[in-house]
Formats: sequence, structure tokens, C-alpha cells
Amino acid sequence: MAKPKIAVIISSTRATRFADKPAQWFMSKVKDNADLDFDLVDLRDFNLPFFDEPASNLWMPSANPQAVAWQNKLAEYDGYVFIVAEYNRSITGALKNALDQAYKEWNHKPMAAVAYGAMGGARALEQLRLMAVELQMVPVRSAVHIAGGDFFATSPLGANQPIESIEDHLQGSLDATLADLVWWTNATVAARKA
Repeated sequence: MAKPKIAVIISSTRATRFADKPAQWFMSKVKDNADLDFDLVDLRDFNLPFFDEPASNLWMPSANPQAVAWQNKLAEYDGYVFIVAEYNRSITGALKNALDQAYKEWNHKPMAAVAYGAMGGARALEQLRLMAVELQMVPVRSAVHIAGGDFFATSPLGANQPIESIEDHLQGSLDATLADLVWWTNATVAARKA
């Protein structure tokens, strides 16, 4: 039986983004996961326009082909891990737009996060969790936060060290996040089949 599939969504599209570092680190940690299969999904690859449909795809099909391609991609997955940058106490505009471009595809699936910034992306993740509830996702309690000294130790704005240099600070939260994600993925997959 195939393992449930999880999309790891890089939510910043800036040329100078930090997101690639934690995304690659996360993917290296889950490549041999016994319970879930993980795919990296980069918002840069979808060229989404600003949401301009008459209504959400809950109510009517989207007309824009890029939006439909995004929805079709999301529909392949049983859950999501967002690589969350904090911009001005919130998520990126690119992520907000990507969330709005779909509805049905998010429903009844868990979401987790690797968040980063001076405050560990905590404020952005808090807002993302509120949006996830409205999209009928299940935000898991645990998350990986790269904050303060760890963020500046690994960011190009600071010492630009590899994420592995702070891995011992992140391992506990990574283990807890993956445990939550496995449990909720199994629960929601079973519920959606019932």
C-alpha cells in the first residue's frame, strides 16, 4: 500500500529567499521516512496570478489555467508542510495568494510548518494556522522554528552557516512535528475514505 503523500511548500518566491536552506534540510531529514512520502513544491514553479476568479473553486471551477494547475497539484497530496517566512508579522503575499487560489484541495488534510525569522516565524505561522482552519485543514500543534541567533547564524544576513550547524536545536521540534503529522495524516486519510 502506498504511503500518504505530503507536499513541502516553499512559500517565498524572492530571488534572495532563505527558504531553500530549511527546505533542503527538511527534505534530507524526511527522505527515508517510514510513514509518509514527501515532495518539494515550489511556488516559483506555478506563476500564479493574483486571485481574480468570480468565486472560490468551492463554488465554481476556476477559469485561470495556472490556478487549475495549482489545484491539480495540491489534489495529489494528503497533507502539507509549509516552509514559512515571516514578512512584517505575517506570511508572504505569494503564500496568501496560493492559499486563496484553491479551496477544496486543502480540505480535511493536516498542515505543519518549518518557520523562520527573527522570532522564528511564530507570528506568521499563527496567522497561517488561522487561515488553514478556514480552509478546513488541520494545523498540527508542533512546528520547527528557526529563530534569533539560530536564524542569523544560518541566514545570508548573518554568518550563513549550514542548517546542520544548528540541527541539535531543531531535532526535538522536528521529531514532534513529524509525529503529529503522521498521526493526523493517518486520521484524515481514514476519515476521507470513510
